[in-house]
Amino acid sequence: MAESDVQYASVVIKSKRSPRAKNVEEVVYDEVNIRNQTAQQTSEKNDSAGPLTDNEAKRRFLCYQKLTCCFGSLCVILVLAIIGVCFYYVSSHKSDEEELKHLKANQTFLLQEIYNLTNINKNLTEQMEPIKKTWNEQNISRAQWSIDEYCRMENNKRTCVSCQKGWLQSQSSCYAVNNVEPQHQKTWEEAREDCRGKSSDLTVVDNEAEKVFVKDTSWVNNRIKGYWIGLRVEEGKWKWIDGSDLTNQDWIQQQSATDGQCVTSLQNQEWRSVRCNERNAWICEKKALSV
Repeated sequence: MAESDVQYASVVIKSKRSPRAKNVEEVVYDEVNIRNQTAQQTSEKNDSAGPLTDNEAKRRFLCYQKLTCCFGSLCVILVLAIIGVCFYYVSSHKSDEEELKHLKANQTFLLQEIYNLTNINKNLTEQMEPIKKTWNEQNISRAQWSIDEYCRMENNKRTCVSCQKGWLQSQSSCYAVNNVEPQHQKTWEEAREDCRGKSSDLTVVDNEAEKVFVKDTSWVNNRIKGYWIGLRVEEGKWKWIDGSDLTNQDWIQQQSATDGQCVTSLQNQEWRSVRCNERNAWICEKKALSV
C-alpha cells in the first residue's frame, strides 16, 4: 500500500483520570510548547542571518578596505626602514674607510715632521756644543771672580767675609751705596738694572732698624737729591720690588700713591715720592754670605 494511501484515524479513549494525571499532562504539554517556541525563535534567527542588506555589505567592504590599507602601509614602512638601515650601514662603512685613509695620511705627515725635527735637533745640538763650552768656561771664571771678591789669601790661608769689597753689611744683607756724580746718576729702572748686574736689586726695607740703616747711609752732598730704593706705585698702591705691599704707611707720610712715582731716601729727611724718570743715586742690596 502506498504511503499516500495511509489514513489515520482519531481514537478518543475516555478514561477516568485523577486530577494529578491531568496536571501531569498539562506540564508535558507546556514543556513541548516551550520547546516548540525555542525552535521557532532559532529558526527565525537563522532566517535573519540570511542574505546581507546593501548597507551591511558596504560597511563590511569598507572595513576590509581599511584593514587592507593599514596592512599595506605597514609593509611600506617596513620596506623603508630596511632600506634606511642598509643605507646607513653603507654610508657608515664608507665614512670609516675615508677616516682611516685620512688618519693614515696624517700619520705619514707626522712621521715626516718627526724625522725633520730630529734632524733639526741634531744640528742644533752640534751648534750648541761650542757655545756650551764657552759658557761653562765663563761660569768658571765668574765663580772664581765671585770667590775672589769675598775671599783673600793671607799667609797661605784663605780668609772670607760676608760682604764683598765696597759693600756694607747690616744684619743679613750687604748694601752698595752708589753716590755717583750727576752725569752718572740713573732713572729708577736704570738703577735697578745696574743692581741686577751686580747679582742684587734695589733695597727692600723690612723693619725699622733696616730703615734707619738705609737712611743713615743715604749720604748727603750738593750733587745728590736722593737715593733710589725698591719702592714704587703699582696700580695705585705702594709696592716693593719683591711684590709685597708697604705695610707701614708712616714711612711715607702724605705721599699720594700715583702711578709713575718712585721713592728716594736721603739722610736727615723722610722718604720722598718723585717721578721714576728722574735721575738720582741708588742703593743696591743682596744677601750676605754665611762664613
